[in-house]
Amino acid sequence: MRIIMITVIFFTIICIGCNDQKTSQTDTISTPEQEETIEILTDTELLDKIQKQTFNYFWEGAEPNSGLARERIHLDNIYPQNDEDIITTGGSGFGLMAILIGIERNYITRNEGVLHFKKVVQFLEKADRFHGAWPHWINGKTGKVKPFSQKDNGGDLVETAFLIQGLLTVSEYFKEGNENEKELVQKIDKLWKEVEWDWYTKNGERVLYWHWSPDYEWEMNFPVGGYNECLIMYVLAASSPTHSIDKEVYKEGWSRNGDIAKGTVFYGLDTELDHYEHDNDPIGPLFWAHYSYLGLNPKGLTDQYADYWKLNKNHAKIHYNYALDNPNNFEGYGKDCWGLTSSYSMKGYSSHRPGRDLGVISPTAALSSFPYTPKESMQFLRFMYEKQDSLIGKYGPYDAFSLQHDWYVPRYLAIDQGPIPVMIENHRTQLLWNLFMKNNDVKNGLQKLGFSYGN
Repeated sequence: MRIIMITVIFFTIICIGCNDQKTSQTDTISTPEQEETIEILTDTELLDKIQKQTFNYFWEGAEPNSGLARERIHLDNIYPQNDEDIITTGGSGFGLMAILIGIERNYITRNEGVLHFKKVVQFLEKADRFHGAWPHWINGKTGKVKPFSQKDNGGDLVETAFLIQGLLTVSEYFKEGNENEKELVQKIDKLWKEVEWDWYTKNGERVLYWHWSPDYEWEMNFPVGGYNECLIMYVLAASSPTHSIDKEVYKEGWSRNGDIAKGTVFYGLDTELDHYEHDNDPIGPLFWAHYSYLGLNPKGLTDQYADYWKLNKNHAKIHYNYALDNPNNFEGYGKDCWGLTSSYSMKGYSSHRPGRDLGVISPTAALSSFPYTPKESMQFLRFMYEKQDSLIGKYGPYDAFSLQHDWYVPRYLAIDQGPIPVMIENHRTQLLWNLFMKNNDVKNGLQKLGFSYGN
């Protein structure tokens, strides 16, 4: 490594009340200049550094009673909803995979990992479930549901799918281990088999529903049609050895009787699938290319509707090309600074994508796209660590920032930090892809739905 001296602009921020539903905040920037020594790292060293930092969100930053991932960690210690002990089901699934990376890269020992996973599983066994599905949010101290909204106080099948994806990956990692590890695998298998995926077809309809509540039943009324982040839910629902759906639910619900295949061309690239069931927007936020594919390997994955490797590569490249084009002339956008997804924003939590762009860059978008855009993602990684290091904290890049609006918050969300180490590891070694795709139930489910897979 070589050391150079550079001038760094330091950001100071005043923020009041940032949270998922309602925020009011003002952020200002002062510009005293000072010199700081910055390390210029190799590509490998940079990847090592960000993986360890983001891993630690789920290790050092874990909610202590459950061992699961806090929904949010705010380094400014401002929690307007007093929700610092609330855990997120889906983000916890991502975190389980990040902890496997910690074992493989010797951040922690194998035994430390096993003890942590056993704590997690013991908590999940006792936590609130609704026909086998966990809620979106859980109180980490009590295991009781924390309503995501008034009527969203029951099972969340999508978040449960993200959690199960992580649990099955852990199970594959330890299934040939010692007796203690095999006991962990057996407990995971029991949780997996208890999820009633078929219940969430709402009395046998040929579509999966996102939510069910013991108080409001199906009033959320959210049948899940593709394309979006939910492919893994349909794959796992078909894979279940105890509560499986049949192919017609995938065909009529997810693929909308084939209408999902009506993609478009945007920035010269085929979207492969129709990204929006209810409007004409051409492309979704980039987390759609990440959440279902932390374990589900898109390389060689095809069905009658799409080539999923092409779909995800084009998705990421469209976002990159959009930043190069920069139709709104937002400051900073370009080859080094790109990637839109759902994240914190100036007025709370927002969905950012081409066509609905607020000038906010979310680092997880480009960094979790490493398998699809390795050169472009590395450009962004270097930009962050060499030119915007004031936007880096103890758990890696902060959730979002805007050079256009001179804004950022020193805060993190589990669902954004989690895909970063996992997708970088899949880029480097395919570890999580290899583990998840070995699962026999998953193989059966993919075959049932008509998928081909493998390089």
